[in-house]
Order: sequence, then structure tokens, then C-alpha cells
Amino acid sequence: MNPLWTAGELRAATGGTLDGDVLVGGVAIDSRAVGPGDLFVALRDARDGHDFVPSALAQGAAAAMVDRDVAGGPLLRVADTLAGLAALGAAGRARSTARIVAVTGSVGKTTTKDMLRHGLAHFGETHAAVASYNNHWGLPLTLARMPRGTAFGVLEIGMNHRGEIAPLARLARPHVALITQVGAAHIGHLGSLEDIAAEKADILEGLSAGGTAVLPRDSEFFPMLAQRARAAGAAVIGFGEDAAAEARLLSADCGPLSSTAEVTLNGTRLALSIGAPGRHLVVNALAGLAAAAALGVDPAGFARALASFRPGAGRGARVTLQVPGGEALLLDESYNGQPPAMRAALAVLGTQPGARRIAVLGDMRELGDFGPALHEGLLPDVSRSADLVFCCGPLMRGLYDALPATLRGAHTHTSEALAPLVRAAVRAGDVVLVKGSLGTRMAAVVGALKFEGAHP
Repeated sequence: MNPLWTAGELRAATGGTLDGDVLVGGVAIDSRAVGPGDLFVALRDARDGHDFVPSALAQGAAAAMVDRDVAGGPLLRVADTLAGLAALGAAGRARSTARIVAVTGSVGKTTTKDMLRHGLAHFGETHAAVASYNNHWGLPLTLARMPRGTAFGVLEIGMNHRGEIAPLARLARPHVALITQVGAAHIGHLGSLEDIAAEKADILEGLSAGGTAVLPRDSEFFPMLAQRARAAGAAVIGFGEDAAAEARLLSADCGPLSSTAEVTLNGTRLALSIGAPGRHLVVNALAGLAAAAALGVDPAGFARALASFRPGAGRGARVTLQVPGGEALLLDESYNGQPPAMRAALAVLGTQPGARRIAVLGDMRELGDFGPALHEGLLPDVSRSADLVFCCGPLMRGLYDALPATLRGAHTHTSEALAPLVRAAVRAGDVVLVKGSLGTRMAAVVGALKFEGAHP
């Protein structure tokens, strides 16, 4: 088997020094996840990765990338490990012949990325970002890990502040750039939807020559996004319900377990089916279908491949819980939460049959001065979909206080305090949605619900 990186390639890519003739089979930044033959990159974050070089080498790492003296070896010595990782990612992209799609958007980017990975894998070796590795270290790491024989690469690009997407897009150099949606995520940092749209449009700055932009046709910002795309020399595919969309949603039937839809792509009618409920997932699948077609994949075959797609943990995974007297159903949306995604998840909860529909909601972060109004604005959606509501976090207090008394379960400041209250309340036949921003740690509630036993 060909190595991922040879010693000579590591030196050439990073400009670093490395003694010996090592062969690297993978790249890791977490010493706990190091496998035999990996390159361990000692990044600095909450902890300094250099402190973990000895343990990474003891676990079988072939070498460690460092920028200061540490014990052990072999060592790939560079001026700065984060810059070294970025350089290695750039080299991984430069040598690759894969067809690359990069996904950004206020919501839905990880799920759309996962749909693309799932569908494209039916057509060739496909490499994609792990989890939500979409930032200044996650994207270079994904590129550095891309195998030589990759046919399709699926990258995710995120942001928290203005100016973060463009350099990542230029590193990725995708053949297809997909923007899922422009919404209020991170509006506290960017200040307005217009600024968010402009930041998302910066993904177009990295498009390869002759590339394609897949854009949300129903968005009020579509004209600006399309203008930016055409200025970059890109072809434009709009997706959505708008009659002018090249990838158009004609109808959708979203049941409690799955969703089906009739769509057209450049005038050709296709059937879509996914193993998960939710109109928002149908739209994500439509965007993925348009992007796959732009990569040269047979649209009908890609659509058939999506029939076996299932959301991952924290993003809509369905888990059967063992509770006193029988079973309950968990809808695990604990990984993230922003206003459009929160409404979509509540709509899915509303379609589920059960004794009671319970919503467990954590704060939506990074909304700035818009936060209180956006939380209280969920009241109609919650009232339509839930029979009982638990909330945690200071921002969710406003929503909780606005609820009718008959819907109130409990409010706490933290998810750790809320978790045992939810666990005690769940009964056989209930359906429980858990959702909130990652920083609200709603996974603590999921863990408490699973504690007495669960199976997919």
C-alpha cells in the first residue's frame, strides 16, 4: 500500500527538517487518537500538543511535527506547527486529482457534506471531513489526510467571524462550491444577514477555473450570490422551490421515519428518498444532488444512493431508549442549534407519533443582541410541536417564561442540571428532541437518557 506521505514529501511540503526515512500512513492532532504510522501534529490550543508528543510516539506514531524541542523522535521540525499543517494540507490538495466540492452555509453544511460523502462513495473512492472539521486547522487536516487515489473530496468550510472563509476556500480550490443557506447563525459576530451572506459568498473566491456554484435559489440573497459567482467565472445552479431553480423541489412527503420528494434537475424529473424525516433534509439532499451532478456523477444513481442515508449522532440520529415500562424515542440533535435548524428540528418532532412529544432545548449561541428575540421567537414552533418543554441556559429562559404553564417541564442554567430532570420525566411512548448549540453541552442530556440502556 502506498504511504500517505514519505519523509521527502513531508520535508518538501512543510520546509521542515526530518531525520530518517519514515513513511506516514495518517495524520493526527489528538494524541489519544494516534494510530501506528501516523504523523502527530503538536498544535497549541487549550493544551500544548508538544506535551503529548512522547505519548503519541509511544502509541506508534511514525513521527511528530513540532516547533520546539521535545523528547523522542523522529521529529519533523517546522517554524510553526499550525502553519506546517496548513502547508501539508496545501500540498495534499496540490497533488490530488480528485474532484472537490466544498460546502458552507448557516445551517445544514455538515449534513449536506455527509450526504455527498454517502452518495459519491457509490461512484469512487471518496474522502470527506470528519465531523465538523471546517476551520483553520480542520480543513488543512482534512486535506493532509486525503489519500492519493481519492476520486471525490468533500470539504466543509465554516466561520465565526468576517474574513475566515476566503483563505480556506483558496486552500481548498474546489471544483464545486455549495452554499446551503444564509441565516442568522453567528449574527452576533457579523452584525447582519447581509454581512453573513457576503462572508458565505467568499467561498466563491477559491473556485477552480471553470467551477460551479450551487446556490439557494429561494434565498433573498440569491441575486448577490449569483452575481459573485458569475464574476468569479463560475456556472450557477440554483436549488429550491423557485420556478427558476435548475434543481427544483416539486413536492415532498415527510413522514415520521423517512422523506420522499419529486425534483427536477435541468428539466429531468427525478425521485429522491432519504431514510430520515424533515423537509430541511430534502432540501439538503437536493443541494447535494445538484453538486454531485456538477462533479460529473449520474444524478439518478446519486439519488438512488441517498435512499440508504441516515443522519449521524447529534444531527438527527434516532435512538430507542429503554425506560421504565417500555421504550421511548430520542431524536438526537444535540450537536448544534441555530434558529433555522431549531425550527426544522421542532417541525420533525411535530410529525412523530407518541404519547408525548418532549422538546429539550439549549441556548442558541453567537446571536449577540438578537439572541433574546430569536429565542422567544421560537414560541409558535414549540407550541405547535411539543407537549412538554425543558430548557437550559440564560437565553432559553425567555422562551420558557413565555410558554403556557401546561407546556413547562423545567428550566435550569446548565445541561448538567437539566439532564436528571429530563431523564426522570421521560415515560414509555414519549418522543424526546434534544437540541442546542454545542457550547450548551446538550450531549449531557443525551448521555443521561441513554444511561440505562439504548439501542439504535
